[in-house]
Amino acid sequence: MKRPDRHVLISLHPRSSAFIPDTFSTFSPRDVSRPGMVYLRPPMADRNTTWLNNLRGRFVVFDGPDGSGKSTQFTRLDAMVKSAGIEVCEVREPGGTYIGEQVRQVLLDPSNTDEVDIRCEMLLFMASRAQLVAERINPAIEAGKLVLADRFISSTLAYQGTAGGIDVADILRVGQIALRQTWPDLVVVFDVDLATARKRMNPLLRENEFDATHDRMEIKGAAFHQKVRQGYLDQAENDPDRYLVIDARDDEDVVFDRLIDGLKQKIQ
Repeated sequence: MKRPDRHVLISLHPRSSAFIPDTFSTFSPRDVSRPGMVYLRPPMADRNTTWLNNLRGRFVVFDGPDGSGKSTQFTRLDAMVKSAGIEVCEVREPGGTYIGEQVRQVLLDPSNTDEVDIRCEMLLFMASRAQLVAERINPAIEAGKLVLADRFISSTLAYQGTAGGIDVADILRVGQIALRQTWPDLVVVFDVDLATARKRMNPLLRENEFDATHDRMEIKGAAFHQKVRQGYLDQAENDPDRYLVIDARDDEDVVFDRLIDGLKQKIQ
């Protein structure tokens, strides 16, 4: 006798339009008639994840404008990769080391809005990045771990370059000194329009992705952030093999599926 297909059975919360995981079981198609129960496709953990082994020893950056939801997707992929038994080194920018965290405090301090020259700002980011590469990223890659970075030089190219006015070629020259041979295998850009980003950055809606108080980088205005978005898109257009652009306007589950599909194509 043929076994029925495996499905995920979950209930619809009576006070919410969202699907709330309730009960997971294996059941036959005739069970769909149960009151309050609906079909969903099997969760990601049940799908083929052998491709994740291609991530060992790779360096992947998650980047994008403020409000893009990249940190949420970062957390989800991190958990998925670890569940497959792959070691992960997570780093964030600026920061990630003792020295880098001190630089972070200077860069994101709202009281420094008018005092920091844009070239000084760029060099501070690079200084933090150089320490991060030497202290954490290179050793992790050599150990065969996946390095997941929340921002990297792609952020500097967009924020201090395209939006801030520093020539991109100058930033890349400084990057050659700071990074030497350690450049990302892939930069994933989570792209959102300004209206979506602004909604997500509302202090009442930000949850864990942002602090409730806007930092200095988040108060520069709509025109600045539009230039930032264009900066990321320009990078992807100029280096399509190293960049993956994800439409991040939809809910996090849809965006995560797009991310997984893109990674499978890019990381081989």
